[in-house]
Amino acid sequence: MKPEILVVGGGWSQEVRSSVEQAFDCHFMAAIPQAGDPAFDAIAPRIRAVMTTGTVGVTPDLVANLPALEIVSVHGVGVDAVPLALLAEKGIHVTNTPDVLTDDVADFAVTLLLSTVRRLPLLDRYVRAGQWPAKAPLTHARSLKGKVAGIVGFGRIGQAVAQRLRGFGLDIRYHQRSAGPAPELRSASLLALAAESDVLVLCMPGGPDTRHMIGRDVIEALGPQGTLVNIARGSVVDQAALVAALQDGRLGAAGLDVFEDEPHVPDALFALDNVVLTPHVGSFTVEARRAMGALAVSNLMAHFNGEPLPTPVV
Repeated sequence: MKPEILVVGGGWSQEVRSSVEQAFDCHFMAAIPQAGDPAFDAIAPRIRAVMTTGTVGVTPDLVANLPALEIVSVHGVGVDAVPLALLAEKGIHVTNTPDVLTDDVADFAVTLLLSTVRRLPLLDRYVRAGQWPAKAPLTHARSLKGKVAGIVGFGRIGQAVAQRLRGFGLDIRYHQRSAGPAPELRSASLLALAAESDVLVLCMPGGPDTRHMIGRDVIEALGPQGTLVNIARGSVVDQAALVAALQDGRLGAAGLDVFEDEPHVPDALFALDNVVLTPHVGSFTVEARRAMGALAVSNLMAHFNGEPLPTPVV
C-alpha cells in the first residue's frame, strides 16, 4: 500500500506530478478544503508526508492537523516558510533541494543585474514605442568593469554569483554573519559592505533572523550610484525604505525578483524606470525544476524505504 502524502502549493509540472503519483497516494491541497471540512478531516489522520514549495511551506496549524506526519519535503532551497523548531520537536524530518538549482539561480542573478544596470527593459520599450527613429533622448547605462560587487550571503549561490561576476571584471566582497570562505574578501559588517560596493546582491536565506536586514542605513550606504539586486526573499529588505530611496534618488537602481507580499508588488515601483521587476523566477528553468522535483521525490522515497535522506535539513 502506497504511503499517503499531501502535496501543497501549485504550479507543479506534469513530470513532477507523474513522478510523485507513481510512488505515493497523493492528495493535492489545491483540490482539498481546509482543516475542519469533512473532506480534509477524512484524510488527515492518514497523511504521512507533505511535499511543498519553498515559498508556501507548511503552517503550524497544518502540522497540528496531521497527526501521522513523518516528513516534509521542500521543493526549493529556502525553508523560512517551514516551522523547523516545531517539526524538530515532533521528530518530523525536513528536506530541501540544494545544489540542483544553484547554477540557474546564479545565472539569473547576473541576468537581473545586467538588465538593471544596462537598462534593458527601458531600451526594449524605447524600440517598441518607435522612439528610435524619432531620436528620442536616452539616458546612458553604466558599465560593470572595475566596480565592486558586494554579496550578502556567501553560500553555494552567493559563491556561484561571485564566480560569474568576476568574468565581467568586478571585484568581489561579501558579508555574512558566520565565518565564510576567502576571509580576505569578507567585510567587517553589512553596513561596511554596502559602503564598499557599487552593486549589492542579496543571496541570504529568509526568515525572522534576516527580516529587514537591508534597511535605510544599508540602502543609503550603497548610495545614489549603487544597484541592489534581490534574489533572496522579499522579507530581507525593508520594502518601504527601498521604494522611497528609489523614488528620491538615494539609491540608483534595483533588480527585484522577490517581494514582501508576493505576488503583490508596490504600485510605486511600476512607475520607476530604474527598477527591473521579475516574478520570483530565479530557478524557473525546465532543467532546474526537473532536478528539484526528482530530488524532492527522492527524499520522500528514501524516508519510506528506511534509507538515509539525500538532503536533510532537520
